[in-house]
Amino acid sequence: MVLAAVTGLVLAGCATTGGEDGADGRDVRWIDTLEEREAIAAGRFVLDSAEQDVVGEVQIIRSRASDTFPDVARAYGLGYDELVQANPGIDPWLPGEGTIIVLPTQFVLPDAPREGIVLNIAARRLFYFPPPEDDGVQTVITHPVGIGREGWETPTGTAEVVDKARDPVWYPPWSVQQEHARAGNPLPSVVPPGPDNPLGHRVLQLDMPGYLIHGTNQPYGVGMRVSHGCVRLYPEDIEALYERVDRGTPVTIVNQPLLYGRRGGEFYLEAHPLLAEDERDPGALLDALMEQARQESGAFAEEHERVNAQQAVTDARGLPIRVLSRDRNELARRVRLVANVVAPDPEAPTLAEVAELIDEMMESGPDAAAGDTGEEVAVE
Repeated sequence: MVLAAVTGLVLAGCATTGGEDGADGRDVRWIDTLEEREAIAAGRFVLDSAEQDVVGEVQIIRSRASDTFPDVARAYGLGYDELVQANPGIDPWLPGEGTIIVLPTQFVLPDAPREGIVLNIAARRLFYFPPPEDDGVQTVITHPVGIGREGWETPTGTAEVVDKARDPVWYPPWSVQQEHARAGNPLPSVVPPGPDNPLGHRVLQLDMPGYLIHGTNQPYGVGMRVSHGCVRLYPEDIEALYERVDRGTPVTIVNQPLLYGRRGGEFYLEAHPLLAEDERDPGALLDALMEQARQESGAFAEEHERVNAQQAVTDARGLPIRVLSRDRNELARRVRLVANVVAPDPEAPTLAEVAELIDEMMESGPDAAAGDTGEEVAVE
């Protein structure tokens, strides 16, 4: 069994510590003492109270020789970048038989109104807050998303769903047609619904001109920065969201790489890398967040809490840590070992083809993208 990824579960040092606190120095394979359990449903959570800010649990699996990060991500409701950040040092294309893969399926909710759709572009994640049920129970539905690449950033701000469409028709913009023609791969002026349509099978149109929330015919790019600014979801996720979201639903888009929240008397900090174009100072962001938390709850008052927070920001692995804990391995001690349910699609592209496809999406010029523009899509 390979334990390389487990080092990503701790704030410092090795996770294979001996004894209660590792003081005796023995190398205890603690992962072997965990009982394999059923995976949590990572897409929908019930909020126990209005004060709850954290949902889900961090999970781990043992990989098989055929597993790749894109397959693992989709099987557990994650995006590619989320999985890479949570598993530093692991080859995303060949993790290897028995490698422990960390599933970052615990989330601190964005600091935004809990109404309609909330997008946190720093975390590549969408949160949908449906109206409370008749008994007052509030739920949150969350999905990974692909966002705009550098130079074509997904904007922050507020918007509204103004229209929606099943199996949309795509009209490639002239710039995209020219680019494809120069590359010897001409596009038709109209792309009908079907496997070649980059918008997938469902579209939510926003009142931000040119921006959509939609599916994709290239699901391996979900969770990455690959679009012209639109927001892409896995086909199964956009279809489920489409049925729930009505015209008039508010949309809030934020860029929050550092997230602080509470659940059950515990305080959590989740940190993501800043986007390439984000010129803010992570240290200053953390200082402001800690000051806000001190004013609200008294957290970060002790030195070890500040050290925990600073280490989390340095690591930026997207894994919520309990800032009050004095146990540097606290996250490793509460992970949930779950069954590996990854089932690669036999009709999916080969490993080499997927890697090449993602490289092309990441490196291609803006006009070579798949035409993410709300002004060029027919809606019902």
